[in-house]
Amino acid sequence: MKTIYFVAGEASADNHGAALMRSLRELSTNCRIQFAGRGGAQMREIAGGQLKNWIGDAAVLGLWEVIRKYSYFREQFRQTLDEIQKSKPDTVVLIDYPGFNLRLARALRKRSPRQKIIYYISPQVWAWNRGRIKKMARHLDLMLCIFPFEADLYNESGLHAVFVGHPMIERLEAERIDTERDPNLVGLFPGSRLREVRKILPVLIDTANLLKRHKPTLRFEVAAASAELAAEMDKMLKQRRSISGQDRQMIQIKIGETAAIMQRAFVGIVASGSATLEAAYFRLPFVLIYKVAWPTYLAARLVVTIKYLGMPNVLANKEVVPEFIQHEAKPSLIVKTVRQLMEKTEARAQMVAGFDEIVSQLAKGDASKRAAQVIIDEIGRSTSKE
Repeated sequence: MKTIYFVAGEASADNHGAALMRSLRELSTNCRIQFAGRGGAQMREIAGGQLKNWIGDAAVLGLWEVIRKYSYFREQFRQTLDEIQKSKPDTVVLIDYPGFNLRLARALRKRSPRQKIIYYISPQVWAWNRGRIKKMARHLDLMLCIFPFEADLYNESGLHAVFVGHPMIERLEAERIDTERDPNLVGLFPGSRLREVRKILPVLIDTANLLKRHKPTLRFEVAAASAELAAEMDKMLKQRRSISGQDRQMIQIKIGETAAIMQRAFVGIVASGSATLEAAYFRLPFVLIYKVAWPTYLAARLVVTIKYLGMPNVLANKEVVPEFIQHEAKPSLIVKTVRQLMEKTEARAQMVAGFDEIVSQLAKGDASKRAAQVIIDEIGRSTSKE
């Protein structure tokens, strides 16, 4: 019997953790594996009562929310360390969630120097503090990377890293549908968190109004990650449309249909985040938008060192996707570029060709299986040394 203790603090990490658990169970034919730790509903369904579902409280966005819940996180941090010490797992697997997990790795290494610690979905420290990688190498035994350049960067800095591919790919492959692009449909993707939607959706609505003037036959579909978020979006749409006088049916909210919209739409406007890679995967010509509170933006400008914000552009090391960031996220500017992607075949083809190169870097599906096999091998090496 081998025990793996997981720590995942957000919904996306719960998805990745559950897929990893299933692959570990499937591949561990010579030894039974027991799961423990912290995650979400999907991970708990697999692990049972040994795993705590804490994501509802643990998933926060922004510095202020972290400060407001400081006492909660301090107590959860202490409890997590105690749980690991009591369960004596063969390895600890930390999934993304760097604000908590990097500190946990440091504290765990200090308390239990021989504890095996593996990090899955590497934090993007390369974007804001590459010097931190050498410090991470002292606390982690292995980093499992979802982008190929990350593994090279970590290994060069002394942190053992393996590129396993992006787990998003296997999910997106399963969400392919047999459809054709609708030349009158524009996909709007304002993000999956209420705070970013409140900043970005008004810009998208105003952009849609301007596009409609140029081409009256256009329709718009907004992707909503949940019914709760859709309800908030509907309120914002009603307020905005009452000012513009646009037809209520012009913009429709679709819950849980992000992948489908990306395959039906002729062009898209996508908030910075994982959705930009999803759009690239489905070869949807799009522009990127990013808008946050000014203090957050200015703080980020002080530490972020990469040239591009969107992951497709980072992977390509050039601007494949036009980026409209903060003060540049104006409807009049966005409309001009979106119209080019709608009307110019050459511009569309050039962007799609760029997507082909980008997606080819992410490896094919089965990232979870590759990650699981690396973890099993790592546990095996540790056992053989004892």
